[in-house]
Order: sequence, then C-alpha cells, then structure tokens
Amino acid sequence: MTGAQKRRGSDARKRRLRQYKSVGIGGGLIVLLLVVVFWSAVWLYLVVALVLGGGGVGGWWLWRKDRVIRRGDRRWREVEAIKAGHRTLAEVDAMTGTEFEDFVVGLCRRDGCTDVRRVGGSHDNGADVLGCLPDGRSMVIQCKRYTPKSKIPSREVRDLLGAKVHFEVDVAIFVSTTYFSGPAESFATKNGILAVHRDHLGLWNNGASLAALSAVNGSGQGDRQHRARWKETYE
Repeated sequence: MTGAQKRRGSDARKRRLRQYKSVGIGGGLIVLLLVVVFWSAVWLYLVVALVLGGGGVGGWWLWRKDRVIRRGDRRWREVEAIKAGHRTLAEVDAMTGTEFEDFVVGLCRRDGCTDVRRVGGSHDNGADVLGCLPDGRSMVIQCKRYTPKSKIPSREVRDLLGAKVHFEVDVAIFVSTTYFSGPAESFATKNGILAVHRDHLGLWNNGASLAALSAVNGSGQGDRQHRARWKETYE
C-alpha cells in the first residue's frame, strides 16, 4: 500500500468518526429537546427510572461488598486453621501464658464451642477460659504453659475443681503443655475433670476434637519407655 493510499484510508476513518460524533450529538440534542417539550408528562417516569436505577446500582454494590468481605473472612479462617494445625509443640512451648490461653480458645472455637472467651488474669478465680461445649454444657478451662520437665501437682487440679463450683459450670478442663503427677491425674479422673496433658494437647492441635479427648481421659501419658525418653530429653 502506497503512502497516498494510507493517507486516504486515514482520512476516511476520520470522516466516519466525525459523522458518528455528529449523529450522537444530534441524537442527544433531539432527546433533550423532547424531554424539555414533554417535561410535564415524562418527569415522573424519569424520576422513577433514576430511583430504580440508583437502587439497583446500590444493591449491586452492597452485594459485591458482602461477597468480598465474606470471601476475605473465609480465606482468613482457612489460613488460621492451617496455621493452628501446623503448630508444633515446640512452638507452643515458646508461647507466653496469654498466647497459650488464646491458642486454647482458638482450638475450642475450631471444635464448635460457643461463647468462648479468655478471662485469665490476677483475679481469675482459677479460670483462664470460659464458654460452652458444642452440646451446650458450660465449661471452665485452666491453662498451664509449663516447661515439659515440670509436672502438674494435685493442688492445681483441686483449685480447678473449686473454680468449677465457683462459676457453676458443668465441665472443668485442665490443659497443660506438660504431664500430670500421679495424684493429680487420679484426682482429675475421680472428680470428672478432663486432664489434657502434653500428648493429648498434641492430638488436639493436630485435629482431634475436644470431645474425643474426654474418651481417653486419665490415660495416654506414655509407657515406661516413653517416660524414660522424656526424662532423657527434658531432665
């Protein structure tokens, strides 16, 4: 194609664009003129159309906003669930007391517990977490993030039994990063306290439900070889 042909083609396109613009402007002026002439007859319809159009646009915007928020919340929950499932007990050992309580709250909520809240503090009356189990029973939880070489003494389990009476709840749960002494474990099982020791905490963190742990309450602190390896590691 020669230069002259290209110029002619370009000029033709420009003429068509000018024609389209002229037609568009002319059509707009005609519509505007008709609206002005027949304003008294059409103004009500225009107002209704604007209101409906505005309402539709507003409703669509709210729907899109809700979808974005819900999608973000779902993605956040999925990420948090993955993080919780991938935490190792070594990471749990590195938590502060408050972080450990929040960690336990998160596990309870994951299992469907309701109204779960952290209440630990200097005057907590033996309770760190309060809430309700999925079946509706109220619960009180004592959380102890001790070093693995420590053991939970029976007096701390007795304090939890007092908290159960004080708060008038149905179930008492003791969650620890270590193990219970023999007398403490015996006291817990005899008084209906769920004793979640280090092994059970690992199962809970990896996806076992809190209800499933109640079925093995008072067991699972390891056999003689397990305890020997534990002593070699932490003592």
